[in-house]
Amino acid sequence: MEEQMGKLRWRCRRGMKELDLLTLGYLERYYPGASAEDQQAFAELLELQDPLLMSYMVGRETPADAVTARVVGVMRTLLNSIDDA
Repeated sequence: MEEQMGKLRWRCRRGMKELDLLTLGYLERYYPGASAEDQQAFAELLELQDPLLMSYMVGRETPADAVTARVVGVMRTLLNSIDDA
């Protein structure tokens, strides 16, 4: 799990600071306790281009897949907590 977390941490490095905070926040807070299905959806989200991922985070677009939409929903709660800080 440690090696996998390291690889994912590297993939969380994005071109936008906000996405860095969201992806790393999810990885550290939720990923270890997430279901295998949610972990896979998160890994797939990290393969997306930044503009699409940001569109998901701000609610302009919604993933078609229910599992991915659930992970995005959790990540959006992180966005709200960043905005509130």
